[in-house]
Amino acid sequence: MNRLKQIFENKHARIILLCVLALILLIAVYEVFFASESAASSYDETDIEARISSMLERVEGIDEASVMIVEEEGEPVSCIVVYRGEDSILSRMRILEIASSALSIEKEKVQVYRS
Repeated sequence: MNRLKQIFENKHARIILLCVLALILLIAVYEVFFASESAASSYDETDIEARISSMLERVEGIDEASVMIVEEEGEPVSCIVVYRGEDSILSRMRILEIASSALSIEKEKVQVYRS
């Protein structure tokens, strides 16, 4: 107990301890506020989503496509497609046709957005 009291009386020891506590606090704040954002923004594409994306990227006017399928009880309910390429009605119609046919869902359940 006496040794611990001597350590805290030392000015340099108090400064080092304060710096270590501040570093621990900064790490905790980063983990709480910033690490969760990167985890939430990452999304692992399923095999079917990757296959549909690959198929869409072969279509004229579509340079890059990303697909997300919403499922309920293992069945596709809706689909979101974000693509980079021509902003034309023909490109959007092709995306609607391919996605709805591949998933056997109505075209109204497919949302298409250009990035």
